[in-house]
Amino acid sequence: MKTEQQYFKEGLPIKDYMEQMTALKEESFNVYSNFQLPQDEHFLSLLNEKKPHILAITEDWCGDAMMNNPIIRRIAEEADLEVRAVFRDQNLELIDQYLTNGGRSIPVYLFLNDEGNVIGKWGPRAPQLQEYVLKKKSELPAQDDPTFADKQKALFAGITEENATNEQFWGWVYEDISRALILALS
Repeated sequence: MKTEQQYFKEGLPIKDYMEQMTALKEESFNVYSNFQLPQDEHFLSLLNEKKPHILAITEDWCGDAMMNNPIIRRIAEEADLEVRAVFRDQNLELIDQYLTNGGRSIPVYLFLNDEGNVIGKWGPRAPQLQEYVLKKKSELPAQDDPTFADKQKALFAGITEENATNEQFWGWVYEDISRALILALS
């Protein structure tokens, strides 16, 4: 089995990944164009000093990845870090090592040190967003309700739209990713 470092070396640079997207590309670039990276000298200097590599396990159809990838890209560009992306569905042996509550939820970001060892992980959602999504899901009818499928589809479409436009969501993601990176690097 390949190491995380091997996946990283074979992955697409995050810029190239975003350019080749076929789903949610416009929404992802909306986040990228409009997200304002907070001025956090301590965080950026820590990233510059430690220079972690970041491996993103992602897919372009994912609403969380659509929002999170441009935010991590902005962080990486500001700190001159390398982020590379691999596709979850083509790398099940990798994502199966980093399940979320038993599921293949994405995106997952693995923080690697110079030797290629995993020193931290983040994803797929900031805690505030997870709470928000769970609250919205709790409002759905029972799964055996004939309207369930349509209402679930509408719910996910609405959450994806919010992910693409809600700056508070972006701030939550930034705060939680930066917390996880600081913890991994300390």
